Amino acid sequence: MAQEKLTGIIERITFYSEESHFSVALLLAAPSKKEVVIIGTMPGIQVGVTATVSGNFQRHPKHGIQFEVDEFQLELPHNPLSIEKFLGSGSVRGVGKAYAAKIVEKFGAKSLEVIEKTPERLFEVGGLGQKRYEMIVQSWGEQKTLQEVVIFLHGYGVSLAVARRILRTYGVESLRKIRENPYKMAKEVNGVGFILADSIASHLGFQKESPHRIDSGIDYTLYLLSQEGHVTFPLNDFVIKAKELLEVDEEMIRERIRISYESEKPTIELRPVDGQMFIWSKALYACEKGIALEIARLMEGKSAIREIVSTKAIDWVQEQCHIRFADAQKEAIQQAFEEKFCIITGGPGTGKSTITKAILAVYRKLTSKIILAAPTGRAAKRMHEITHHQASTIHRILKFDFTNGGFQHNRENPLSADLLIIDESSMIDTYLMYQLLRAIPTSCRVIVIGDANQLPSIGPGNVLRDLIESKTLPTTNLTAIYRQAAGSQIIVNAHKINKGEFPFITNKRFSDFFFFEAETPEEVRKTILELITERIPKKFPYDIKRDIQLLAPMRKGPIGIELFNKDLQEALTPGQGHMRRGDKVMQLRNNYQKEVFNGDIGYVQFVDAETSAVTVDFDDNVVTYEPSELDEITLAYAVSVHKYQGSECPVIVMPIHTAHFKMLTKNLLYTAVTRGRKLVCLVGTKKALAMAVKNQEVEARFTALKMQLSCCISKKA
Repeated sequence: MAQEKLTGIIERITFYSEESHFSVALLLAAPSKKEVVIIGTMPGIQVGVTATVSGNFQRHPKHGIQFEVDEFQLELPHNPLSIEKFLGSGSVRGVGKAYAAKIVEKFGAKSLEVIEKTPERLFEVGGLGQKRYEMIVQSWGEQKTLQEVVIFLHGYGVSLAVARRILRTYGVESLRKIRENPYKMAKEVNGVGFILADSIASHLGFQKESPHRIDSGIDYTLYLLSQEGHVTFPLNDFVIKAKELLEVDEEMIRERIRISYESEKPTIELRPVDGQMFIWSKALYACEKGIALEIARLMEGKSAIREIVSTKAIDWVQEQCHIRFADAQKEAIQQAFEEKFCIITGGPGTGKSTITKAILAVYRKLTSKIILAAPTGRAAKRMHEITHHQASTIHRILKFDFTNGGFQHNRENPLSADLLIIDESSMIDTYLMYQLLRAIPTSCRVIVIGDANQLPSIGPGNVLRDLIESKTLPTTNLTAIYRQAAGSQIIVNAHKINKGEFPFITNKRFSDFFFFEAETPEEVRKTILELITERIPKKFPYDIKRDIQLLAPMRKGPIGIELFNKDLQEALTPGQGHMRRGDKVMQLRNNYQKEVFNGDIGYVQFVDAETSAVTVDFDDNVVTYEPSELDEITLAYAVSVHKYQGSECPVIVMPIHTAHFKMLTKNLLYTAVTRGRKLVCLVGTKKALAMAVKNQEVEARFTALKMQLSCCISKKA
């Protein structure tokens, strides 16, 4: 069928996908000005621009006659009416509908030419101040560049959100920078990885053996390994992985590694560990070694708090709190009074919270400079509820420095603290632990509390486990379950799972741990949706969104996170749009400007129908996401166990099925179960539950922290 061609002005945009650029728009076709609905992939489409589109008319059963676009071309508007529409659409900051009309009234068809070539003439239009003038000039430059970048990158599937990030990074130099060395984007622009940069570079004529390409591939391989939790990696195995990515000779990769390592500003580190050569990114090596050096500094420093007679302090706190501590608990408390840096580890119900309260009761008599910290907002909130002492996230304590980058509190500007207690420390990765430790004054006592049997941090490293297994730091391991906790099936079963034993699944009426058998993934899904939306809320006084959390081991499939999120969104916030008012969402990466961090959970307050901006409330921190920032949040009715680590919820629901057999491990199940405070519901098969309990394999993470600690700290435990 021969294609038709239409030219006209974009009157209105009904729908535009930032990811795929799929658009539905109204075109005023020339010369008749007939309204035509056009649909298709049209990156950069804007109200007021002139579009030339090729395609065919089709009849849609619901929406009627539409013009399906196969090819399209955009050009800036050139008559007064379209220019006014374009400027008044909000495309250029500082120009609204009223001011657009004034500009066009003054300059007519030459309005855009004036803005681009002689913007100072805008002062001839009344009501223009210097600030507004600068905003218009800057926005016009960005708008033009964004259009060029979007169209240039369209063939590579780059979303408008990523194109805007490229523009934020490189400004009006964006296209020149992309063409000069597209591999730099993989490092400098969030959302542009090596694969996309490599595709663009290939189109621009870069060869496979290009040093830029191999260097970028080495960095990307290190990045991928850090995403899997590795801090370092055996060099020979690393070269094999890099070769699979780059498809060049191993010798070329080894040569570029050597050149990078020997350069004035190396980005990698090479060191032997147990007779084998390992490779690090320079940043992770500095963090890992820094952790060991900072702990050594803290242990050697003199405490700002006067010496405590442990036996008397323990007797006093037992009398004050009307409690008798077991020997292991006394040992942990004594250690907290006598050591500058110590670790208390144990599972649920072993008394970690009780010990923390006892330690605080004594130290509050001696100093007011006490800081309680946790990796997540929810963990900090829980810490505050238990101790009645202010607690904050580590990120908020350190305070991000927007002027210079990094944190405001560091070695040069330490925290004001005589005592620092860090909870849920299994979640702290290598980067964050180093940044925290370097901000602690030498005179401060540090108590690290956590459960080493939980999943390790999302970020690289296995810090808590490495600290304990190094045998260089004073550590108390609590194992006994105390009387009150022993009445909870959640806690009893968590300990059974941790020992590799099958949990009790009696499903008695007054139990807090339930197992619902469901054979097929479809039955599992149906049962879980019924539990969350009907059965649990009907029987217990729990809020569906705030008090019930679904944890799933995998993203894809019939019982995966993505499908559960769609199902629960439809059930709980029916309507249109990817994000809806009332939706439960999770932040996917640290955003220091908004003060929301990876894993924080919030609730959508408002969705702007015109701009698609979304406003979210994260525990009274209300923030707005522009359309280009929406990839920072995702629906959180269902989340991964890893992402929910460090948080707790009254009710945890989890599928446990052989469809997830690759992910079924003891510490994943243990971590999930210990997230539930009042009720845990597992849905699936006993076979899958047995597989998880028996699978004690923990995916190995390559780290060298134990070695660094051994080098820096004399044996103390």
